Parts: sequence; C-alpha cells; structure tokens
Amino acid sequence: MISVEDLYLEFGGFELFRQISFIVNPRDRIGLVGRNGAGKSTLLKIFSGQLQPTSGRVVTPRDVRVGYLPQHMITADGKTVLEEAISAFDEIVGLEKRIEHLNHQLTVREDYESEAYHKIIEEVTEANDRFQLLGGGNFHADIEQTLVGLGFKRSDFSRQTTEFSGGWRMRIELAKILLAKPDVFLLDEPTNHLDIESIQWLENFLKEYAGAVVLVSHDRAFLDNVTNRTVEISLGQVYDYKVSYSKYVELRKERREQQMAAYRNQQKMIQETEDFIERFRYKATKAVQVQSRIKQLDKVDRIEIDEEDVRSLNIKFPPSPRSGNVVFEAKQMSKSYGDNLVLKDIDLTIERGDRVAFVGKNGEGKTTLARIIMQELDSDGLAKLGHNVKIGYFAQNQASLLDEDATAFDIIDRIAVGDVRTKIRDILGAFMFSGEDVDKKVKVLSGGERSRLAMIRLLLEPVNFLVLDEPTNHLDMHSKDILKQALKDYDGTLLLVSHDREFLDGLVDVVYEFRDKKAKQHLGGIYEFLRKKKMESLKELERKNNKSVQPTVEKTEKITNGQELNYEERKEINRTISRLEKLLNDTESKITSLETEIERMDERLANPDNENMEQLLEKYSLKKKELDKEMGTWEKTTEELEEWNTKKTW
Repeated sequence: MISVEDLYLEFGGFELFRQISFIVNPRDRIGLVGRNGAGKSTLLKIFSGQLQPTSGRVVTPRDVRVGYLPQHMITADGKTVLEEAISAFDEIVGLEKRIEHLNHQLTVREDYESEAYHKIIEEVTEANDRFQLLGGGNFHADIEQTLVGLGFKRSDFSRQTTEFSGGWRMRIELAKILLAKPDVFLLDEPTNHLDIESIQWLENFLKEYAGAVVLVSHDRAFLDNVTNRTVEISLGQVYDYKVSYSKYVELRKERREQQMAAYRNQQKMIQETEDFIERFRYKATKAVQVQSRIKQLDKVDRIEIDEEDVRSLNIKFPPSPRSGNVVFEAKQMSKSYGDNLVLKDIDLTIERGDRVAFVGKNGEGKTTLARIIMQELDSDGLAKLGHNVKIGYFAQNQASLLDEDATAFDIIDRIAVGDVRTKIRDILGAFMFSGEDVDKKVKVLSGGERSRLAMIRLLLEPVNFLVLDEPTNHLDMHSKDILKQALKDYDGTLLLVSHDREFLDGLVDVVYEFRDKKAKQHLGGIYEFLRKKKMESLKELERKNNKSVQPTVEKTEKITNGQELNYEERKEINRTISRLEKLLNDTESKITSLETEIERMDERLANPDNENMEQLLEKYSLKKKELDKEMGTWEKTTEELEEWNTKKTW
C-alpha cells in the first residue's frame, strides 16, 4: 500500500534516517516507537507529503487516500461542530446537491423524449450510484456515532467550535479524519486529549477498520490494544517487529543484549588492534603488520548501540511529613461557574495513605475538584484539608510558574539536596533533557518541556499529598516508567487525574467516577473499575428498557435472557464470544499437537539408541511446560466463554 524505499533525511548535518525501507500493508496496525527525537512524527509528515526526504522516496498509489492527524493542528473558526464534521463529506454533500438539482430539472422539464432529458437521467443515475458507493445514505448516522463516541453530547452539535477548548477542538479534527474513512490513518498521539471512554471507543473503531493504521503514541495500553506490528526507529535505522508493543519490548531486550555483546567484542578487537599499532608504529620490522592493521581498522563497520536505557534510574520522592488521618473532606459540596452547575452535593473523604484516581469524561468536574482541593477555587458546602497537609500539585499551568530566566539545570539545582545533586543531569536526561537542553533557559522551552521540568521539580519536593492532573501527557514511555516507579515507592497520599489506564494500573486502589455532576466511589484498581463499568452498563440498559413496566415472571425471564439489549450490545457480546471460541479452537489444536509430540518423545525416551539424551530431555521439558500453559489458557477461556454465553440467550 505504502512503500518506503531507501529513505534518507538530513537535518543540519545530522542524519535522522539512513536509507530505511519497509512497506505498510493493507490492514496493518503499526505502532511507530523510539526515543523522543528519533523521527517518529517526522516520518508521519513524510508519509502525508508535508515533508520531503533528502533522498529516497515514499511511494503511495494514486488511488490510496491518507488521513493525517498531527500532534499540533491549526483549527478553523466560524462553523458549528456538526458543520465541521460534515466537511469530511464534501464529495457526498456536493453529490447530494447535484442530485437534488438534477431531480428538480427532471420535474420542471417536459421534453421527455429529447437527448438532453435522457442525458440528465444518466447523470442522476451515475450520481446516485456514486452517492451510494460513498455511503451517502448513512453519513449523518456516521457523524452522530463518531461525535458521540469521541465524547460530544448531541446538544454540542449546534455549538460554535470557538466555544470549545483546544483539546475538544482536536477531537473535532480527529472526528473529521475518522469520518473521511481514508485507506491509511496516520495518527500522532491521538489519545492526548481523550478520556478513558473515548479512548476505548477509538480502540474499537481502529481495530475493526478496514484500512491500515500507522500511529505514534505513548499510551502503552492503547498500542497493545490496537497494533499488531511495531516499527522501532533507532539511530537512523528501522527495526520491524510483527508483534504488538508489549511483545516488542521483550524482543527488543533480546536484540539489545545481542547488540551489546557484539559491540563489546568489536570494541575489544579495536582496542587490541590500536594497542598493536601504537606499540609497533615506529619499528621497521613491524611496518607491514602495522599498515595491515591500520587498513583492517579502516574497513571495520562500527557497531552503534542505542543510548543507555535510563529506566533503571532510581528516583524517589523524599520521605513525606506525617499528616492527620483525614487529608481532605467534602460534604454536600457543590460548584457552579455562573449558571453552569459542574458539581452537586459531593460527599468524599480522602484519608492518609489513600491512592485515588479521578476518571470520567472531560468536562465532568475532575480538574475542578482537584483545584478545589488545592484551594484555588471556592465552593458551596464543606471542603477542607486535614491537619498538616502539604500538597504537591502538578497541572499544565504549573509550567507557567517557572522562573523564565533560569536554566533547566538551575530549576532542579535550587531544590535538589543530598545525593540527588550528583544526579541532576541523569534525572533531566530521564525526562528527555539531554546535551544542550540542560542549559536552555525556561523562556525558550516548549510547553511540553516546561511541563516535564515542573514534574521533575515536584519529584524532589517533600510533600505528603500529591495531586497530579494528567501528568503523562508530555512524557515518553521511559519517563512514564520512572515516574510510575517513583509514585509506587511514594509513602504519602496520592490523587491522580488521568486517562492513561496502564499508568494508573497498580498505582491506585480507589477510583472516583465523575458523571452527571456526581463523583461515585469504586473500590479497586482501574481495570477492575472498567470491568465493573462494562457490566453496570448492561444492567443499566436493562433497567432503562424496563423502568415503566412492573416485571412479571415472563418479563423477568426476558430481561435475564438479554432480549432487551440493543443491537450494539448484542454485537459486542457476539464479537466477544466469537473471539473466545476462536481462541478455544486454536488452543485445543495446540494441545492436540503438543500431546502428539510428547507421545513421540516418550517412545524415543524409552528407546534411547543413537539419541542425544540431554537435548531430548531439555526439549521434552519445554514441551511439557508449553502444554501446561496451553491447558491453563484452555481452562480460563472455557470459563470466560461460559460467562459470556449466559448473556447471550436471545
């Protein structure tokens, strides 16, 4: 579909890509990964035609349509949300108007036998065929489904785009690209401005989409759920793995170990050769050998290795001062902005040592409550901090409070104490400040760089209540891993407002869901909450369908049997059952194959003539372990399938 051929790109003497080649196939789900600055976003720009390489080329067939969502986009004004979304269907809208015009001509003209009249009929027929081919009959439903899936309310459709924040306007642009249904999606950090529910909707959309997807994302769960292929950009080269992100991490670790072994061997050889040259450089009797070694060194293709992985860097928050048992308490608390009621009668208590997540759609009041906790906003009702609570707060506006004339190094040096002072450059490097970046003044840093600097400063301050509002938006995988480990080791109280499921996993044990101006408490981690949420949505649907009917025995049976579920719910259940049945069949086939292999090995072990028993026993042990693993998968899948089948009895 898209062919990358010997792509070379140079920026100011720096080689970003060195003759890279690979192919994007139909139905590929590719995650582009690599360190910040490796060239992921640049490659998407080349794919979209916005940037030309120094040499080489990207070949895209003329009939292949590409949809590109950049990380930062200039949005237009003067239209409503619906009008912007409809602009994705310019050809369909044009055809609709053309068909209407031609039909009007047919009704007012009376020269039924003329050639001109018959030509109009042909035009109408061709236009209708094209209209249907492009899905013209369904595009209004597609618009509504996509906008709602991305978190818009139907009441938002008629609002001007200027009324929305930058994050919501990015959603409108994403909706337009999704609605255009290109053959290839190029998505650069598409989840940055989405909440958990919208991310899950986008995951399902992309998984079922008929075209190809190439995306850049620092959301590990999103990559794992969407991609089936990972292309790593490293040191100007690409490494192609036909697996999802988590599997890639394992395979990359193996490749790096092999790379390091080869690098060490080569360095040893180079050092020995250089030592020989230096020792005998001025001895006439060794002149031939010295020249031979020099030529040998010149021909060596030097192995390059990735920069050292900084995930092993151990950063810890300072010990937190002890606070009172109650860290924050709200009773019958409400908050309005003018006539807009955001939170109503909130009852919430956060105690010392709690690890809490605020989740929910954007605009439901998560950040508002965080700012009330910070005492940045007033509210009605009771909202108070506990005794001796010292808050460390991270939000996007924290970056604007940094000293403009200080360097990145100065900002951290001012608060660093003890051994940390010797690791300032390492810590800055872990959060993507390397080389000259360390000495840049704050006033020349980008918004993302400032946010990361504010996060590092927070890591080093002694507080007992951390409130972090979307802390991962500008962090790459390595930086997120470092922050997550530091938060796991943190001994104070933690509140996270985040849409990053993988980041929240293992960090929180209480989830507050913000919905309909309320904050509902769910005990357990983020994935437990999402599982409950899915089940609750099914039950809620049943209640809605039957709220006006007093259930009789017959009606109760209908509810239990799931006949009241709508099409989308039935489709989801059917899809899950099909997936589990396929997994079960595949597992049973593997089990049968493994059992056959083990039986053959049993026979060979019983007659060990001319056999390498050590190798055979090792292989036998591996096959037994593989069989145990597949049996475990079979048991788990069977149980899951039984549970889902109880929901499908219509």
